[in-house]
Amino acid sequence: MPYLVAVLGAFILAFGLYNIHSRCDVTEGGVLGMTLLLHHWFGISPAVSGFVLDMSCYLVGFKYLGRGFARFSIVASIAFSLSYSLLERFPPLLPDFSAQPLLAAVLGGLFVGVGVGIVVRQGGACGGDDALAMTISKVARLDISRAYLFTDLVVLALSLSYIAPLKILYSLVTVTISSFTIGRIQKIAPRSAEHLEG
Repeated sequence: MPYLVAVLGAFILAFGLYNIHSRCDVTEGGVLGMTLLLHHWFGISPAVSGFVLDMSCYLVGFKYLGRGFARFSIVASIAFSLSYSLLERFPPLLPDFSAQPLLAAVLGGLFVGVGVGIVVRQGGACGGDDALAMTISKVARLDISRAYLFTDLVVLALSLSYIAPLKILYSLVTVTISSFTIGRIQKIAPRSAEHLEG
């Protein structure tokens, strides 16, 4: 059952990214934002930098979060890829919010927050951002929402070197909402972590 819940979270994340982020130029911080920054300044393909950054974060996460984390992360990552691939076969199900960037930022943040929150609550990650935030939260004993916000804000601040401040402002709305939502989902109700052990 926990794996099915993680698959559901990955699908919600993919749904939001496909229907909102990819159409409305709403971005996130973390690994995604860093790949765009590296591409802009150094010409490194996001396909390369994204893989390297994700794997680096997963290795750090594995060290501090254990094998249960690795199992759920693999399931969630595969579920995300398959979900996004499936959604690409159909036209978007939501209206195009490109002319309403603030609404797109709010909705995008909610989809990311709910989807990632569900996966993280099961002890896994959909990407390097999640693994890094979970590790920071555990090592620094920091609330998970603050760990997410910290990593996102660092990348968004660096992105000001090439992205207009207004676009960064909308992205800030997105990451703030997604970070807060992830934190709230983590606190919904205590759950057993037996399936993460070993």
